[in-house]
Amino acid sequence: MEESHKKILQRNRVSLVRDLDPSKLYDGLLEKGVFTQDMIDEIKSSGTRRDQARQLVRDLETRGSRAFPLFLECLQETDQHRLAELLQNGAPTVQIQPVTPTPVVRPVVQPLPISPPMDIDKQRKDDVPVYPIQRPSTTPSPSPERDYLRPRPQGRTRRDSIQCQSYKMDASPCGHCLIINNVEFEPKSDLNNRNGSNIDCDKLERRFKALNFIVEVKTNLKQKQIKHGLSALSKKDHSQYDCCVVIILSHGTEVNHNRFPGAVYGVDGLHVPVQHITNYLNGHYCPSLQGKPKLFFIQACGGGEKDTGFEVSPDEVEPSIGGADDQTDAIPMSSSSDSLSTSDEPDARATLPTPSDILVSYSTFPGYVSWRDTQSGSWYVETLDRILDENAATHDLVTILMMVNNEVSQNSAKGVYKQMPGSFNFLRKLLYFQTQA
Repeated sequence: MEESHKKILQRNRVSLVRDLDPSKLYDGLLEKGVFTQDMIDEIKSSGTRRDQARQLVRDLETRGSRAFPLFLECLQETDQHRLAELLQNGAPTVQIQPVTPTPVVRPVVQPLPISPPMDIDKQRKDDVPVYPIQRPSTTPSPSPERDYLRPRPQGRTRRDSIQCQSYKMDASPCGHCLIINNVEFEPKSDLNNRNGSNIDCDKLERRFKALNFIVEVKTNLKQKQIKHGLSALSKKDHSQYDCCVVIILSHGTEVNHNRFPGAVYGVDGLHVPVQHITNYLNGHYCPSLQGKPKLFFIQACGGGEKDTGFEVSPDEVEPSIGGADDQTDAIPMSSSSDSLSTSDEPDARATLPTPSDILVSYSTFPGYVSWRDTQSGSWYVETLDRILDENAATHDLVTILMMVNNEVSQNSAKGVYKQMPGSFNFLRKLLYFQTQA
């Protein structure tokens, strides 16, 4: 695309994100050869209408010299004339008119009645007693508000004793669980095979079957196959179920992002951002999962750094030394079209939707490697499986993941390197798995 056309798109990005209806453009852009079907699918999976509009404009800048005029044609054909005229004229973004300030009605705060010291003995029996506070004699003319404190009203419930609500998790089966296990990578990908991953896969398959999930395992998927598998899962009818789980065991990398960090690789060496993975199951694309917990477990590296930890007192940890066969799932950081470009306006950033009822659990902190033993599987999965077995009947998921974090953090690879799992939690309630009596 010509630089002048890119600048027109960038100047008018806020108007495009605000007003563009991408769903009307997809067929025309595909027919005119501006985008491929894969690119259209990627844009559709990016989230809400505004997210799709933002992604479409960003991707449009990467297309050929005819992309801009063909885009204008599609706007005219879909009756989005105002935007077409805006771009044809090369006009700047529509100026925002000042908003007439709305009068704010503020409550009148009445001062609390304060009994002066001389009236203490005259209080009625049902009055709340007021107790004097000793002040240094050097304080000049203290006010009554500072000299007397009212006691805390009796019977107030402590915040930490309030019972939180729990998700409904009694459907049988509880829901679908998709496991993607990438072990053998194509030579052109320059990625090593992930020996030991089948051990992880077997453990998690048994564990989630025991938690009453319908488990489906897919092995050695390419990037497109990962997307198709997630798309097929999102198109299922989940109305009779209470939860959905996605587990991905693969190589990973750190990518730029605006919601969930990291990406996982297909066996062809092409990656899928984690936030695209979560989008397949959000309330917009999978209505039958609205209000229900969507859980994602990612056993992959978040980047290439190796954490050597820091010194603590001996009684704080119980050291655990990893085996000589420890490997990582790390790939150096790559760029991603999923990141917000520097030309995005603040208005476009402020409207990202909150991914409610989603929890993404990572085997390692974003930016760091994740360790896997070729003989016994990954630290993260081995610990997660055992702690679920021991605590799922009595503890909620977030507490269980905290236990996993603590135990994995005490391991050491080659006696030097550490690992710290973590999660992005957007659940609104406590989650307790079904367990067998």
